[in-house]
Amino acid sequence: MALFTLGINHRTAPLSVREQVAFHVGELRRVLGELSCSGRVAEAAILSTCNRTELYCQGEDSRAAAGWLSENRRVPLREIEPYLYTHPDREAVRHAFRVASGLDSMVLGEPQILGQMKEAVRIAREAGALGATLHKLFQQSFSVAKDVRSGTAIGASVVSMAAASVRLAERIFGHMTEQSVLFIGAGEMIRLCAAHFAAHRPKRIVVANRTVERGMEVAEKCGATAIRLEDVAERLAEFDIVVSCTASRLPIIGLGLAERAVRARRHRPILMVDLAVPRDVEKEVARLDDVFLYTIDDLAQIVQSGRESRQSAANEAEAIVDLRVDDFLRWLRARESVPLIRMLRDNAERMRRDEMEHALKLLSRGEPPEAALEELSRRLTNKYLHAPTQALNQFGDQSGETRALVARLFGQEMASDAAAEPPEKRKMRPAERSPGQATETGT
Repeated sequence: MALFTLGINHRTAPLSVREQVAFHVGELRRVLGELSCSGRVAEAAILSTCNRTELYCQGEDSRAAAGWLSENRRVPLREIEPYLYTHPDREAVRHAFRVASGLDSMVLGEPQILGQMKEAVRIAREAGALGATLHKLFQQSFSVAKDVRSGTAIGASVVSMAAASVRLAERIFGHMTEQSVLFIGAGEMIRLCAAHFAAHRPKRIVVANRTVERGMEVAEKCGATAIRLEDVAERLAEFDIVVSCTASRLPIIGLGLAERAVRARRHRPILMVDLAVPRDVEKEVARLDDVFLYTIDDLAQIVQSGRESRQSAANEAEAIVDLRVDDFLRWLRARESVPLIRMLRDNAERMRRDEMEHALKLLSRGEPPEAALEELSRRLTNKYLHAPTQALNQFGDQSGETRALVARLFGQEMASDAAAEPPEKRKMRPAERSPGQATETGT
């Protein structure tokens, strides 16, 4: 049964297509149960994030899994098929390792995907859809991700505006557990920044927006409160960190407002991150001693430096992935031999029991133990060797490779070609004759 990954991601499909096949975390357990019961795969796990939906499966046919995805999401297969990718066997293993390590992410080396993959595995296990093969694959994926994270600098540099903003805040304040953060705006950039800052558990988060309802949408996702944009002038001094990104054509924070806030704060430092174009914060604010102002261009330099550093580390990470892929495939090949080994052992056990029963009958009839043991060993030997001997006799081309394989299977060293010849075709060599034996022409 083959191992494969079927998926769609940010590289192969636009958001309008990805959202049609996305799964909400709350429905994964149910749909995995349905997939398992459909008989289309033997094992399955589903990883669904904003950037990807992937089915990791062990089954006979990836097209069957694609058909199930189409049916379950109620999207015609012809509409999503051009965007789907399938990774079989080795490539499926490599893909899983790269995804867990952040090498396939939109933001190279980002760590969030590992947590998302662990959650997907937990749900698959609870749904009864995870078998021995996928369990091993994902455990190895987590191990590879750990090796990549600890053995390379893949996560040492920031590569997004949101992460860069957090890094700046940490440089100035250290831990953010005692800081209050104000976000101005409610667009996508603010949403990303709010999520990054919320992960560091600041003392308080407030979102200011012209439309309070939109501000509340952002606030609810990161445990924050929302205020009107007009309230910023009165409350600016309350905040240690201000991140702003609006579509305003005029500055939200002018020099005068910033000066009043600094005085009210008794010159305690304040970090302002202005991600807006045009600017939300007047450039003159940067002249204030107690204000650390960074624009989108400042952060772009940090991000570019981080990308270059991570790309170099990614090359090291890819080498780790390739090495571990080989290890997993060796395990998988060994596992594929298990049914054959079990069959051989079961067959040998049946022979042993039959011959033991025959030997006990001989003993019960009064046969000497030595004779019964001799009969037992002879009959067992004949039975064990009957099938392979018959197969070898029927197999005409017994090349050196075939003989070497047979010798290895039976734990024997390879005999010489001469010794392997049938006795009737082999003339006795001088060294093989006893001292008193005459030659064909001698007397």
